[in-house]
Parts: sequence; C-alpha cells; structure tokens
Amino acid sequence: MKLDLLLSAGTILTLDTDRPTAERVGVLGGRIVGFDEEIDGLEAARTVDFGSGTITPGLIDAHCHAIWWGLNLAQADYSHIRKLEDFFEVLSEQVSRIPAQPDPGRWLLGHSFNQYSSGSEYPRLEEIDRITGNVPLYIRHASGHAAIVNSAALRMIGALEPGFSDPTGGVVCRDESGRPTGLLEEAAQALAQAHILPFPLSELVDALDEATNRFAAQGITSFGEAGIGAGWISHSPVEFAAYQQAVSEGRLHARAQLMPVLDALQPLSAHQSDFFGAEESIGLSLGIGSGFGNASLRLGHVKVFLDGALVSKTAAVSDVMCSHGSGHGYLLGEPAEYRRRTLAAYRAGWPLALHAIGDIAIDLALDLIAEAQEKYGLLSVPNRIEHFGLSRPEQVERAGALGISVVPQMGFIRDLGDQLIASVDPERESWLYRGRSVIDAGAGLIGSSDLPVIGNNIRMAMDAAVQRTTSSGRVLNSAERIDRSEALRMHTVWAAHAMGLSDDRGTLERGKLADFTVFSGNPLTSSTMQELEILATFVGGKETYAK
Repeated sequence: MKLDLLLSAGTILTLDTDRPTAERVGVLGGRIVGFDEEIDGLEAARTVDFGSGTITPGLIDAHCHAIWWGLNLAQADYSHIRKLEDFFEVLSEQVSRIPAQPDPGRWLLGHSFNQYSSGSEYPRLEEIDRITGNVPLYIRHASGHAAIVNSAALRMIGALEPGFSDPTGGVVCRDESGRPTGLLEEAAQALAQAHILPFPLSELVDALDEATNRFAAQGITSFGEAGIGAGWISHSPVEFAAYQQAVSEGRLHARAQLMPVLDALQPLSAHQSDFFGAEESIGLSLGIGSGFGNASLRLGHVKVFLDGALVSKTAAVSDVMCSHGSGHGYLLGEPAEYRRRTLAAYRAGWPLALHAIGDIAIDLALDLIAEAQEKYGLLSVPNRIEHFGLSRPEQVERAGALGISVVPQMGFIRDLGDQLIASVDPERESWLYRGRSVIDAGAGLIGSSDLPVIGNNIRMAMDAAVQRTTSSGRVLNSAERIDRSEALRMHTVWAAHAMGLSDDRGTLERGKLADFTVFSGNPLTSSTMQELEILATFVGGKETYAK
C-alpha cells in the first residue's frame, strides 16, 4: 500500500485519550490510516516534515456567518471608525464612486459600524441625507442586529408614512418627536433588505470562495453557518444552492454545516403513522432533515433568534442588570409562538440552536429545550444555546442538567469586552460570556467566532478564553478562566460533538477525516497561542493553506 500523504512534526496532538500524541500520521483517500509504527515501511506519494511544529485536529468554528462576511469584503468597511467625522468621510468617498447615471435600484451598502467605537453616538440622519441624497443607504451594525439607513431608504419601506407600525420583532427607532433616526433594529432590517435581496448565486459563491480561503489561513477546517434561508440573517432563500455550487466548483475551502433559520421551515404532512403526521411538524420540503448531506456539506441544527445583542442594546435582559437606560432589549416574538414552532421543528428531528444573549432570552431558551426533550426525548445531537451572553448562576446549572451545548464567543472578551462590561450593571459583569462555570456544570462549552461580528482568529479566541483580558487590559472575571487544553478542545473535540460530527472529526484517529491544523509550536505549552503561526491547513489530506 502506498500512502497519499505522510506528515511528521515535533508533536501531533491527537486529542484521542487512547493515543494522545504521535510524531507521524499517514493519509489515504482523505482519511487517517495510522500513526508512527502503524505506518512503518509504507511509502507515500507526498511527504511533509513540519519540524518542531505541532499538528492538531482541524479547528472548528461552530458558529459564524461565512456568506455575510464574504459579501462584506466587497462593501464599504466602517469597522475602523473612531469618530463620526471618519464615518462621514468614508460615506462621502463611497458616494463619490456612484456613476453619474446610477443603476435603478442601486443601494449604498456598508458594514461593521459600532457606535461604541465613535463615542457611543450614531450619525445624525440629517447629515447622512445631505451626503447621500436620494440614493438609499444600508449600513449593517457590527453586531448584525441593527442597521443605519437614510431617508431615501425610510421612504421606500414606508416608515415616513402616517400610521406606519413596527414589524413584529423589530423597531424603526425614533426621536422624542417621533421622527425616525435612521436606525433599524432586528426584524425591521428586513423591511430594507426586501429591496436589496436576494443576492445572485454567483455573488454568493464568490463570497464563499473569498471567505473560506481566509478561514483556511486561520487553520479552520470545518464551520457552522449560523442561519440560512430566511430572516435578516439570510441573503437568499436558496443559499443552500450557493453552497452546493461552491462545493462542485472546488471553491469551498472548509467543510460546512448549515443551520436553516426557523422561518425557512414549513409545515409538513405525511401518513399519520409517521412522526410528521400525528402532530404539527415543520421542516424543509420533501422531509429533508438535520444530518442530510456529506462530509463537505450537511444540514445541522435549526437556528432560532430569541433576542438581539448587548452591543446593539437589543438583548432581552432583566432591568436590574442593565445600565444603558431604556435599552433593555426585547424578545423578537411571543413565547407561545416560539413554543409552538420550536416544538414542531424538534418533533420533526431538528435539534435546536437558540440564539439567546440576555438572561430573559436564556430563560425562554432553557424552557423550550426542557419541554422539547421531556416531550419527545433526546436527539442524537445535543441542543444548543448560541451566545449565552449574560447568564445567571442558576441558568448555568440548568444548562448542565439539560445536557445543553453552550456556544459563546470567547474572542468577544478581548475585542468587545469593555463594551459588554459597559452595557450591564457592574454587579453582573461576572455573568458575561462564561467559561469555567459552564464546564463545571456539565454543559458543553463550544468554540465559535460569530464572524463577522469580530474576526475568526481562533488563536486569539483561545487566548481570551484562558486569560479573559479585554483590549484595555481589564480582566473579565478570572474565575471563568479555562486551561489551554480546554480552549483547544472547544474548537475540536467539543465542537465536533455539539455539531454531531464526532464520528469523523474533532480528534485524530484511524478512519477519521484527514483534517489537520499545523501550528508553528505547541498550543498547550507556548506562552500564548497568538504567538504561534498557522503553518498549514489540510482538509481531507489536501492543503487548503500553506504559509
């Protein structure tokens, strides 16, 4: 037998308890065939020696938004704004590129504005209108849970008409006199997006190509696309087709698991003896369900938005926890309707991934999962709470008792930590984006970036989980620190389990996929993980990145 690939390094961290380390690994047909003495005497078509480097299982980003980020790369970037004068300068430059005869339906698109970076102020609508005129504007907030628009856009969505009412789950923000400010929150964004979307498949495939090329440079081999097919998070009702096309054209450079948004699921009917038939069930057409697909592309959990975000002041938090005045946030729907639809999805076999950042939303998420599991039993894949941003101690214990996987973003601690601290009561800051207490309670602690809210540098995120230091140097509750091995497992073993992928990834074992991340040193012994470089990334034994 001749191997396709033989890799060697100073250390191979398999994260397999039966064989935790090795020095050589052999690959055939995209899968691991053995280590060290198991492959003695075998030749290989290609041999690579990474010297003192360290090979680990491929890194997993369990919750991100690849299409959204890929599309951002072609839009105006407002992430670097530090004062409103800079905002207007970028906007003016963007307007200057509009052709003298603009295409009908053309919008000015931008992304990643964060009011905390510009003195906690949003730009005034009057000044935006002066610069943009009659060309509609849509700039998505860094959190994704709000957007800045101009009066041209407000007219298009009818928000300037008498009798206009906010949509369910969203707000067109207004000043004291009742005039719109140009800020759309949550589901209100969809009113503007209805005039922008859908993007053509060709642009979505281009976005995936650009985004996942960059994923590979961060050592990422698998990721979860946290919301497709409907709602403000979606860019086309046929996003799954964009992923299929990207795979067929060789332009998807990491393995993807896709989460349909709850609103993309429709009523199912079948024979009364089927689980679809006896009670209300919702799912995708033809009864296609979670787990459908292959190693490159498959369906995962159903994504359910319960509330907004702390930095956009739309997370549903208790009044006693909140320090930002009237902005206590809100649930994005009625609890009774959430209950009906989530139970209908769970009954049809869809594990739940419930977006819940504020403690009120976390209460609802825990209630929904508890009822689903009690009524219909456990599925083969654990239910999840995405973000778990501000959690009371008893909520952590309940998550553990229910066997829930908690999916926070440890990178938020560094990049957004000071903003998060400013958004809650000082007595509650220790409840933000927990780590140690989640593990100790028995819940799964899963690694994710929420890209493009922040970047997907997993090494930085692992450091943040270990150190819990904000960008200003402040430590956010040292009691929630985890160790380096746990930080690595968040993005490998534990992430694979939470996504139902443990059979073929998360650890390096014979028969599993040959997905590797190669570090310049050992992430378990280096002074920081951020100091390490990604030397190479392999998916199925093929390099997707080489330094």
